[in-house]
Amino acid sequence: MIIKKLVDAGIMDNAHYVDARNMYNTAEAMVTVITLEPGQSLKRHITPVDVVFYVLSGKGIVEIGDEKQEILADTLVESPKEIVHCWYNESSEPLRFMVIKAPRPTGKTVFVED
Repeated sequence: MIIKKLVDAGIMDNAHYVDARNMYNTAEAMVTVITLEPGQSLKRHITPVDVVFYVLSGKGIVEIGDEKQEILADTLVESPKEIVHCWYNESSEPLRFMVIKAPRPTGKTVFVED
């Protein structure tokens, strides 16, 4: 058995400049926990694999393709591969969500200019 606590996972360097912690990373899948402080957002981007988001705490706005919706804790969101997506925290509390990519991407993430 392998147990990993979020507090023990270091913040990884990332293009979004946010608190992103890699919790699981194998050839089969990747799990990252991202915390967005109030006013923070991710950069709009496209991934080469399907992505599943699970909101652990807080609330945020998710953008997938042409859709935007407020998402609350304990909610799962699916994002298909090769579709622009992004998260925004417009609330006054931190937003924490889990990002699950399976299989782990081997291609590059593409960032989209606004």
